[in-house]
Amino acid sequence: MRLVVEADDYEEAVRFYRDVLGGVQELQLHQDDGARVTILDVGRATLEISSPEQVAMIDRVEAGRRISPRLRVAFEVTDAQAVTGDLVQAGTELLAPP
Repeated sequence: MRLVVEADDYEEAVRFYRDVLGGVQELQLHQDDGARVTILDVGRATLEISSPEQVAMIDRVEAGRRISPRLRVAFEVTDAQAVTGDLVQAGTELLAPP
């Protein structure tokens, strides 16, 4: 599966997904016209097609309120508490505790 994330702050997005979340860099291309891409291996992917009611239920369970955009990206980790702390220290906003 391929997920393309458009990032206004490209360098910060690369830093976050590669250096904080641990994506393994496979390829990086920078063109003279400003077009840039970094392709990261982030492991196996699944695609979940969910109704609005299902997404609302997930938000209630995971965060206590509706917070999801139309796309949700989730990573499997071995220690949710530690990774959450690392992500908050790296500048992410904590929406709900693990």
